[in-house]
Amino acid sequence: MILTCPSCATRYQTDAAKFPPEGRQVRCAKCGNVWHQDAAVADAPGSEAPLPQTTPEAPVAVAAPAPIPAPVRAAPAPRASTAPSQPKPRRPLLPLLAVALGWIGLIAVVLLIGLSAVRYRQEITVIWPQSAGVYSSLGMNVNAHGIDFTDVDYHRESEDGQVVLAVTGRIVNKGNRELPVPQNVRVTLSDASNHELYHWNFAPGIQTLKAGQSGAFHTRLSNPPATARHLEVRFAKDDK
Repeated sequence: MILTCPSCATRYQTDAAKFPPEGRQVRCAKCGNVWHQDAAVADAPGSEAPLPQTTPEAPVAVAAPAPIPAPVRAAPAPRASTAPSQPKPRRPLLPLLAVALGWIGLIAVVLLIGLSAVRYRQEITVIWPQSAGVYSSLGMNVNAHGIDFTDVDYHRESEDGQVVLAVTGRIVNKGNRELPVPQNVRVTLSDASNHELYHWNFAPGIQTLKAGQSGAFHTRLSNPPATARHLEVRFAKDDK
């Protein structure tokens, strides 16, 4: 039995016994057209037999797609270590204590020197007279000679009808060793406004004094200024 596709006129040889009386659907294997084929036409002599539903074609082998390579990931950057940092080793206590004691000792030495310079300023100025200016700038009165005056007093007397000013006192050695006594002592008289009115010099008559020793002195002036109100006794500046 021969069947002809009404779409593409392709002819097929088939077995008529495969068609039932009511006919069946057939499909062209070439163009895929589907039509209903009557059994009567398929059974008629010389006619085209119906084409049975052909079995599906064997699947065509398709090459498997090449596997997609997995993306190459960059190696992660090494993370900073989260482990707690090790504490720095502590310095030994003994060296620190030694440094602290050294500073304390230095401060103590400086304070001791300062206190000694104040306490023994009189002796220092005797040995080093130039230091008297430093002490004076600090408001500390010193005597560069190491010899000073004490118990100074004065009074007016009448002698042969004249007024006489008598000045008395003591000279003391404030140093810690025997010292020579300057032989030029000046007495200055000033008025109520501390303006100098008159001065005179005299020799005390004491040559040396041992440490802590003192000696008396006295001097007199005839007809002193009537307006004199203040009296000062000191060693003359030109005496060395």
